[in-house]
Amino acid sequence: MSKQIIKTDKAPAPIGPYNQAVKANGFLFISGQVAIDPATNELIKGSVKEEAHQVMKNLKAILEEAKITFEHAVKTTIFLSDMSLFAEVNEVYGSYFSGDYPARETVAVKGLPKNVNVEISITAVIDL
Repeated sequence: MSKQIIKTDKAPAPIGPYNQAVKANGFLFISGQVAIDPATNELIKGSVKEEAHQVMKNLKAILEEAKITFEHAVKTTIFLSDMSLFAEVNEVYGSYFSGDYPARETVAVKGLPKNVNVEISITAVIDL
């Protein structure tokens, strides 16, 4: 097995003992991203749509560091602080894809890191 750590300063640094992403055996596994602005290392505080956009920008930066795009995503997981946020987050999330969407689940959880409202992780395939 070959394993490569992917990291970029265009996405937030990990806040624990994990990496932004790991490339292994033709896949990229991106850790859950929250709405931290990598330029300031501060949480985006605003609407859930603003949070979701920052999360997607962070994911995009990691995908770009691995030299792939959202089109390479095969599986995503969305964690929400409350299922009532689903429609707004879904609208933002969908705007970053064009056509063939990845498999996905969306779950509401009791709590998320730094008390954010949304966290998203991605598994992507390196070669289409």
